[in-house]
Amino acid sequence: MSRTLRYIRILSWLFLAGGAGAAMVLAAFYLYLQPGLPSVDQLRDVNFQTPLKVYTRDSKLIAEFGEMRRTPRDLEAVPGHQIQAFLAAEDSRFHEHHGVDLRGLIRATWELAITGSIQSGGSTITMQVAKNFFLSRDQTFLRKFNEILLALQIERELSKDEILELYVNKIYLGNRSYGIEAAAQVYYGKPITDLNLAQMAMIAGLPKAPSTANPLADPERALERRDWILSRMASLGYISDDEYRKATSKGVSARYHGPELALNAPYVAEMARREALRQFGQQIYSEGYEIHTSVHSARQQAATRALRQGLEAYDRRHGYRGPVDQWAPEMLNDRDALSKRLEDLPRVNDLVPAAIVGLNDNAATAVTALHDSVTIPMRHMRWAREYINENRTGPEPESPQDVVSVGDVVYVRIPVQDVLRPESEQDTLTAELMQIPEIQGAIVSMSPDDGRIEALSGGYSFSMSSYNRATQAYRQPGSAFKPLIFLAALEHGATAATTINDAPIVFDDEDLETAWRPQNAGGQFRGPTTLRQALYQSRNLVAIRLLRQTGIQRTLNYIDSLGLDTSRLPSDLSLALGSGAMTPMEMTRAYAMIANGGYEVTPWVVERIVGPEGKVLREAPETHQCNDCSKDPEVLDATLPDLDRNSGSNRDTDPVRPVHTMERVADEEAIYILQSMMRDVIERGTGRAARSLGREDLAGKTGTTNNQLDTWFMGFNTGIATGTWVGFDQPRSLGRREFGSVTALPIWKDYMEVALQGMPEKLMERPAGIVSRRIDPDTGESASTDNPDARFEIFRSRYAPEPVSPGDSGSRDENGRGENGESTPAQQLF
Repeated sequence: MSRTLRYIRILSWLFLAGGAGAAMVLAAFYLYLQPGLPSVDQLRDVNFQTPLKVYTRDSKLIAEFGEMRRTPRDLEAVPGHQIQAFLAAEDSRFHEHHGVDLRGLIRATWELAITGSIQSGGSTITMQVAKNFFLSRDQTFLRKFNEILLALQIERELSKDEILELYVNKIYLGNRSYGIEAAAQVYYGKPITDLNLAQMAMIAGLPKAPSTANPLADPERALERRDWILSRMASLGYISDDEYRKATSKGVSARYHGPELALNAPYVAEMARREALRQFGQQIYSEGYEIHTSVHSARQQAATRALRQGLEAYDRRHGYRGPVDQWAPEMLNDRDALSKRLEDLPRVNDLVPAAIVGLNDNAATAVTALHDSVTIPMRHMRWAREYINENRTGPEPESPQDVVSVGDVVYVRIPVQDVLRPESEQDTLTAELMQIPEIQGAIVSMSPDDGRIEALSGGYSFSMSSYNRATQAYRQPGSAFKPLIFLAALEHGATAATTINDAPIVFDDEDLETAWRPQNAGGQFRGPTTLRQALYQSRNLVAIRLLRQTGIQRTLNYIDSLGLDTSRLPSDLSLALGSGAMTPMEMTRAYAMIANGGYEVTPWVVERIVGPEGKVLREAPETHQCNDCSKDPEVLDATLPDLDRNSGSNRDTDPVRPVHTMERVADEEAIYILQSMMRDVIERGTGRAARSLGREDLAGKTGTTNNQLDTWFMGFNTGIATGTWVGFDQPRSLGRREFGSVTALPIWKDYMEVALQGMPEKLMERPAGIVSRRIDPDTGESASTDNPDARFEIFRSRYAPEPVSPGDSGSRDENGRGENGESTPAQQLF
C-alpha cells in the first residue's frame, strides 16, 4: 500500500471520528436542551403585546397607553416589496432552508473577514423568530444552540407564511415601534400599505441596529443600509433596475410621528384608563384592550376649543406678563444650536416656543425649532398691554419694541393653514404672540337621560398639568348653587311668586370677630322681591332669608336626598351663597337632575371595554327611570348579569347589559317651576349672553364667589347639561370686573353652539298638578284682569292662590291675611 493511500485512509478515519464525535456532542446538547425547549404550539395562539387604545363613542382614537407601539397585520395585508426587502436584508434563502442556513452562516463569516462587518447577518428569519419569542438576548453559545434547535422545530410545525407573519409583527424597529405597521406610523405617519419602495427598504434595514441606526438617530448610516438593501433586491430580481434607480435617488423622509390621534381628549382618556386599570389590572397595557368612551368627537373637540379660547381671552384681558426667558444676542447667531434649545422647550397645545431675532417698526421676527423665520406683525401684539395686577394693565403698545426685545423667548401660535403650506412658501410664515395662561378652568357636559359624559376637559393643557379640575377641584360654586336652595324651598311650600324682602341684614355670630353683613352684587337692595325675580337677578339677601325660613338642616337633608355629597357644605346661612365646596362634575350632575325632571344621575365615561379577540368585557349600564322603585316590580326584578359569561368572540357581540335605575329624587312639579325660573336667568337675567344661541329651551345660572375667586356658568335643556368653571389653582381674585357671565358663560356658549346642533327644542312636559294664576309681579299676590301690570305665574295646584275677580283689589292685612282671615299657602310657611 502506497504511503499516499495510507495517509488518505488515516485522514478519512480521523474525519469520520471527528464527525462522529461532533455528532455525539451535538446529540448530547440536543438531549440535554430539548426537554427545556418551549412548545412551538404557543406561537399558534400568540398574543402580541399591543397597547391599550382609547376611542370616542364614534370610534376616533384619543389615546394609546403602553410601552410598545404595535398594530398587528395579517401577512396578506403586507405589501410584497416589504416582504422582499426583509428577505433581501435578512434571509434571501428563507424559502429554501429548513430553519438554519449554512450557506448564510458561511457568507456572514466571509463578510466579517473581508470587510470587518456583517451586512447580511448569519441568523435566519426563523432563528430570529425563535429568539424574539422564546429566548433572551444574552450572547452565549447555549442560547445560540437553543436558537438553532428552536428554529428547526418551528420549521417543522409552522408554514413559511406563518413564520413571516410572526416575524413582521414581532420585530423591534426602534422608537418604541414593534412590527412593521407601528414602524410605518412612527417614521412616516402612514400605514405600511402607503409607503414607497425606498421607505420599505429603510424599514427593512432597521432590525440590524434599531436604536442607533434608524433614520432619526443616524440618517447617513440608515441611508447607506437602505441603499444596500435596494441593491440586494435588484440583484435578487425583486425589483427592476429602473425601480432601483428611482428608489436610491430619494432622500431620508423619515421624522418622528407620535400616535395618530384623531382629537385631543387627554383628561377623558386618563379617566377611562384608570377605570380599566382598576377593573382588569396591568394586562390592559399589553394585550390589545380597547376602551370606547362616552364622549362624542365633535362635542369633545368643541369643549376643548371653547375652554382654551375662554382661558386665553381672560389672559389677554389682563395683559402681557413678559417673556419666558431672555437669551444673550450671541446665542442667536448659531441657528442650529438655537433650534436645538428651542426644541428642548415644551410645546403647549398649539403654542410653540420662539426666540425673537429681529425687530422693525411693524413686526418682530422670530425663530422656532422648525422654522428659520416667522413674522409676528404688530396687529398680533396689540393686545399685549403690560400686566400690572388683576385689575390694571399698562397702555396699549404702539410698536413691537414696546412688547418684546431681541433675545426674548416667547410663545407663538402659527395658524394651521400656514403650517400646512408647502415648505417653499414657509419663509413668510405669520405668527401670533401668545402666552401660556395662568388661569385654569374646566368644562363638563353630560346627558341628563342616563349620565353619559358627552365632553369633558379638566384644564388648559394636560401636558402641563394632569390635575383634572372637572373631577378633582373642590371649589365654591357661589350663586350657581342657589337653584338647589330654591328647589328645596319649592318642595316645602314656596312658590315662584313668594315675596321676600331684599333688604340689608346683619348676623351676629359668637364664632366670628365681627358681624356678618352679606351684600348683593353691586350693593343695591330692591325691597320685596318674588323668588322668580330673586333667582334671575341673583339676589343674595333673598336667598339667605329663604334658606333661613326653609331651615338650614332641612335644606341640607333635602340636598342629601338628591344624591349629592353634603360633607363639604356648611351648616350655616352662607350655604345660600354657595360657600360649600363642589367639583364641576358634581355641579353638572345636580343640574342634569334638574334637566331630566328630577331623576338622580350617575355620571359615566366608559361605554364599553373590549378585550383580546374583540370580546366585550364590560359595558355601560342600561338606564331606566322610575318614580317609585319600591313599587315597580319590573325594576326590582332587574339583575346585574355577569358579563364574563359572554362567550362570543365577535366584535359585534351584544352582551347582556347591566341595569341601572334612576330613582326620582325631586318632585316633578317643583322641578318644572324651577326650570321655568331658570329660563328667565337667560331670558332676562345674568345669563342674557346665551340668548345669542337663539333657543327658547335653555336654562341656567351664573356663579361668582366673594372677591371673584371662582366663576361658574351652569346651563341645560332637556337634552344636555353643561357646567363650566374658571379660576386659579391657588385661589386668588380674577379681578373686580370678572364674573361668571364674563368668564365662564362665553365658554359654555361656544361649546353649546356646537353641542345643540341638530337637537330640536324641547321643554319639559307640564305636569298635571301645575296651574297658572294672574299675579302682580311686584307683590306676588293674585291680580285681577284689569291690572295692566299683571302677568301669569305657574304654581303647584295645592299652593296656588285663589284667583281674583275683576275689580277685587286682592287686599291683605299686614300679616298677609285676606278678608276671611285665612292665609294663602305661601304665607303659611313664609
